[in-house]
Formats: sequence, C-alpha cells, structure tokens
Amino acid sequence: MTMKSPDAEADNRSEPLLEVRDLSKEYIQRGRLSRAKNTVNAMAGVSLKIRRGSTVAIVGASGSGKSTLARCIALLEQPTRGEIIFEGRDLLALSTRELFRIRRSIQLIFQDPTSALDPRLSAAELIAEPLVIQRIGTKEERQAKAREAMERVGLPASCENKRPLEFSGGQRQRIAIARALVLEPALLILDEALSSLDLANQESILSLLSELQGACGITYVHISHDLRSVSEFADEIAVMHTGRIVEQKRAAELVASAEHAHTQELLAAMRTVESICAERRAKGLV
Repeated sequence: MTMKSPDAEADNRSEPLLEVRDLSKEYIQRGRLSRAKNTVNAMAGVSLKIRRGSTVAIVGASGSGKSTLARCIALLEQPTRGEIIFEGRDLLALSTRELFRIRRSIQLIFQDPTSALDPRLSAAELIAEPLVIQRIGTKEERQAKAREAMERVGLPASCENKRPLEFSGGQRQRIAIARALVLEPALLILDEALSSLDLANQESILSLLSELQGACGITYVHISHDLRSVSEFADEIAVMHTGRIVEQKRAAELVASAEHAHTQELLAAMRTVESICAERRAKGLV
C-alpha cells in the first residue's frame, strides 16, 4: 500500500469536499380557483464551498431557503439549475446507478426523529436499514455494525430491541445519527436537527457531533434558524435570506463584525436569548 505524504494529506483536506455553484430552485404554484401558475423562487444563485472535515452552518429565518438547499445537496430535491460538485463530480450529471452508490456518502438527519423513524422497527433494525437498502454485508454483519453505531452515539446495546417511542427525544435523535453513521458518510447534513430538543440535549448532541468529527473526519452542513446554537460549533457560518446567501464568514468573525442587516438582526436575537438564559441561571431557575 502506498502511503501518502503529510503534504499530500494536507492538500487533500484543503480541497473542498462539496462545492455548490449558482444553485437555484423554483416551485410552480397553481391557484385554487384558477389555472394561473405562479413561480416561487425558494433558492436563487447559491454558491458555497465546504472544506473536508469542517463544519459549515447555514443560518436563516423560516422560508429563507436553507432547508431547500439541504434537500438539494442530499439529492432529495432536483434543483432548477446549477451544479453540486461532490468529491470532484457533478452529482446532477450522474446516472441513476452512480447516484445510488454515492448516496451512502451523503446523509441527512431531519428535525423531528419521531416522524423520521418507523415506529414498527426496533432501534437496531432502524440503524441497520440503510445497510439493507445499499446491499452491504450479511445479516449478521449488519447487526454487528448497528450495535457498534449505537455504542458510538452513546446508546447501550441492551436497548437494541426497543422501539423509537420507548426512547426520549434526545435518544431518538441519537438513533437517527447512528442510522446515518452506519454508512460511514463523508458528509452529514443536519436539517434543524437540534431545534426539537431542550438546551441540555442540544449541548449533549453537539458534544457528540464534535467527538465524531474528531474521530471520523466527517464534514457537517448544519442547518439552523438559531445563530446562538451554531456560533461555537461551526467553523464558518453562511446566512441565508430570501433564497440567497447574504453573508458568509468564519464563525467568530461573523459574530464580531456582521455586515448585513439580516445577520445583525439574528445576532440581536441571539444576544437577547443569551441574556435571558444568564438571568434564569442567576436566579437558579435552570
């Protein structure tokens, strides 16, 4: 086996794992009482580069286009135009067979694990299901990988036969993370994956994600409306507004010197929440 030099490995990490070029998504709406059609631009001309092993947060209010961007990157939506370059290949130009193979490298975790997980399946079955779909391994090998993934996200193997509704909300999100990790993806997209959790669970999941990134080198795209929750977790933050990225900087730089008016509004909201939390802690309420 040929070993890569440290310089070659550094060059590989500096190259973007994912590059989105001029990506747009339009939806056609029909009137209820007429045949008139209306075009809605959910996303317009979005360009973005994400380095391998980094975390980029996409932040914006509801309707800003951030979840549309996530679904397009995960190939759950077909963009109207643009390019999605992943590991040097344009995903939108690949055949159905090629896309099937590459889907294991790009995984998406949804906001609500309760609705995303089949309540009829056990935790182990849910985690092993992507391996079944991708036709990876024998039944015994899939079961072993599912147990390993459970332990990696902090769930004891003794819980493998429990159904989703027997777990807490934070534990269900850990099952969703394990289900994504079992395919060993290069890119993990978190679409508001923390918004349904309380503050303690959010911090616990963020700590887990940081550990996994350090151990596995996963690249994260973190979609959120909450600038506070991502400001310390992300390497870079891109702010979306009306379907466009209006500002993108290193996380610390953006928090210190936001330029766009919408970013400044998000920062003001973040500081209001922080002051309320600090006041509640001072009163011993949290």
